[in-house]
Amino acid sequence: MDRILEVTAFIWGHWRRYPWMIVGLVIGMSTAVLLDIFLPIVAGRLIDAVAVAVLGEPTPEQARAAVWALVIFVGLSIGFHVSRFLSFQLWIPFAGNCMRNIVVEAFHRVQRYSTDWHANTFAGATVRKISRGMWAYDTLADTIYIGLFPSICVLVGITISLALHWPLIGLVTGIGIVIYWTLSLKMATGYVAPINRISNRMDSNMGAALADSISCNAVVKSFGAERREDARLHGAVSDWRHAATSSWKRMEHLAMAQVAILVLMQIGLLGLVLWFWSRGEATAGGVTFVMTSYFLVHGYMRDVGQHIRNLQQGVNELEDVVDFAKLPLGVPDAPDAKPLAANQGALAFDRVTFRYGNQAAPLYRDFSLEIRAGEHVALVGKSGSGKSTFVKLVQRLYDVDQGRVLIDGQDIAHCTQESLRRAIAVVPQDPALFHRSLAENISYGRPEATQEEIVDAARRANADGFIRALPDGYDTLVGERGVKLSGGERQRVAIARAILADAPLLILDEATSSLDSITEAQIQEAIEDLMRGRTTIIIAHRLATVRSVDRILVFSDGAVVERGTHAELMARADGHYRELHRMQVEKLAS
Repeated sequence: MDRILEVTAFIWGHWRRYPWMIVGLVIGMSTAVLLDIFLPIVAGRLIDAVAVAVLGEPTPEQARAAVWALVIFVGLSIGFHVSRFLSFQLWIPFAGNCMRNIVVEAFHRVQRYSTDWHANTFAGATVRKISRGMWAYDTLADTIYIGLFPSICVLVGITISLALHWPLIGLVTGIGIVIYWTLSLKMATGYVAPINRISNRMDSNMGAALADSISCNAVVKSFGAERREDARLHGAVSDWRHAATSSWKRMEHLAMAQVAILVLMQIGLLGLVLWFWSRGEATAGGVTFVMTSYFLVHGYMRDVGQHIRNLQQGVNELEDVVDFAKLPLGVPDAPDAKPLAANQGALAFDRVTFRYGNQAAPLYRDFSLEIRAGEHVALVGKSGSGKSTFVKLVQRLYDVDQGRVLIDGQDIAHCTQESLRRAIAVVPQDPALFHRSLAENISYGRPEATQEEIVDAARRANADGFIRALPDGYDTLVGERGVKLSGGERQRVAIARAILADAPLLILDEATSSLDSITEAQIQEAIEDLMRGRTTIIIAHRLATVRSVDRILVFSDGAVVERGTHAELMARADGHYRELHRMQVEKLAS
């Protein structure tokens, strides 16, 4: 029940953004419902008017009464359909707005979750949860507005109408409706919902398995592992099938229980009205009134059964998106956050203490460091020494526990993350490209750039030549994550992207380590052009690539244990840097 309340609150949070549309929707559907309730009454009047003259020629008064009853009956039918039509004309844009908002806002939050969350979550499962949640909302909203709201109003109205004519029939109708609703809700939430949640989880796992294998198809092919992936997916699909069929069977059990109650109601209502007729307490029109009321009740209650099943399934499928709305953002902007004004790119760590959430001891403890504007600094050290963490804290992918990280004297914790990351250009070891055109990928850091600026950045990155050789040139789509390009081509596109971004602070994360020596030499030329006039931080494992930097910082266990130029550090007989250099030389020689 708590989950139903959470989902209901989530839906209402979207609906209340359009108050005037809500008012119009309620008025339109209420009018249709009211007209529907009067139909059995008018049908009874029509039969009574006809029955009076069944044995002879009707008098003019009887004929007029029958005609007026027919006119009102037809008018109510027309009014009902017109009211519903007008309601749907308003409901369609209302539903479209809400579905758009759900997807956009879920995407907005997912984009801002922590790096750890994305590292531990299947992208395919996340996409499936958002798209499934959008359609689950569509089902839920239709169920509430088109199904449950008019059903409740009609059932209450019919019960009152019958009770005003025959209290006993009204009482039986009310009891039947209450039993029907109670049983449906209990079975839906306690019997069907648990297995539905399992089915949804298996559905997400199936989507994740599909996305994982398809996105890594090159690896699958390289190991000839198609059959193994087939078997892996078969297991995921089999788990889903078992849960889904169990869920469907339980829904059918619920449907049969609902049918049994409807049959008992039919026997009770029609038996009672015939009993009243046999005692002269009900006319032919009265019998018609009760029969028409029952058919109306039966139709709405039969649909209520389906609505409750849809409601329960929709709640289960929307739970993931509701959870997205509750999950806190990884690193939120501070309430007083202002845009970062970064012109020089000077960087400072001021007494920083930082610990990853899954670690007992801090990696950085009271750590301080300054990098001057325009300085080129290399970070070296063994894996886990703190180099990558340094860069992540500069980008504010994590918040520090104590201390400050400053860019041009401004605490980045009080700056908007968008402005902070616009001030930093990153060229990673394995650049990820969007499945968009080369021009769009290059201009991603500056989407307003002109074609001439895009081409100039590509030329400076030594990328213009291979781009122009492609059939579609700068309009070439690069495939998912840039799979259509070689590693060197992706790297050059990433460098062009960084050149065009024109950020004062540059981070090179092993930007050439995975390339062959010829390609590396070509790209190194572009990197040197990119570094010119910018504060540059280079994460390096291959020490041969950092000999010309202004300063080398040697990390060990979250602290800088040595600093200096290549020549200065090599002059230290027992230094960490010299030892790292010796190990690499020996490895290359072996």
